[in-house]
Amino acid sequence: MLAELQRDFSDWLVLAQGGDALRGGLVATRGLAAYQNNYRTQLVNVLRASYPQLRAMLGDEAFLELAIHHIEHRPPSSWTLDAYGADLAESLRALYPRNPDLQELAWIEWTLSEVFVAADASALTPGDLDGIDWETATLRLSPSLRQRTATTNAAAIWSALQGETTLPEAEMLDAPAGFAAWRQGFRSRLRQLDAIEHAALLSLHEDGRFGALCDALVEHLGEEHGIARAGQLLADWIGTGIVVAVEA
Repeated sequence: MLAELQRDFSDWLVLAQGGDALRGGLVATRGLAAYQNNYRTQLVNVLRASYPQLRAMLGDEAFLELAIHHIEHRPPSSWTLDAYGADLAESLRALYPRNPDLQELAWIEWTLSEVFVAADASALTPGDLDGIDWETATLRLSPSLRQRTATTNAAAIWSALQGETTLPEAEMLDAPAGFAAWRQGFRSRLRQLDAIEHAALLSLHEDGRFGALCDALVEHLGEEHGIARAGQLLADWIGTGIVVAVEA
């Protein structure tokens, strides 16, 4: 009986269906409505806190509609509300199938919060690179690094929203590229990558050897430009904390 009552009460909160919840003497529908309102209000506030720039982009009314849709179709499944909203892009895809910029903006907002609490990693110093045999060296990426394919200028939109500057029109990129988010020190960072850098970083997850990266870039760009690009990328990744260790 108690299990049925608990299940009915959960259905009432999540699905707004109260017929079965009135079984077993649970008849205080006004009280149930108060519980349901508090439950949904809390979840809406969680989404608002997690996605302030997306909310600014959509406007309060449209964001509330999005939040209600998400709550109805994707109720919490984790033990902590900190995880709620990770899949908001799925609800955006359902409501705005022709606006991939919104889905990518949601990914940026969520991921920048996620990388801020990722595992720590010490920054490389010039002394760490002494005596490295680059032909056999392996690059270790920051544990906070996250990537995804970019098809729109969502990074520019996020930057404008964050800086409260003129908002650019949403547009598709000429060719798919990438986004990278990671933490450097106490700062979450975001970068829009070109296709080559995006592919290069993805390849390091599979094979961290610097030599293998050079070979791939030489095959794609030719020997002179490939080696030069490999050196430029390595210097930048070390300087920005994307690469956190170089091992023989």
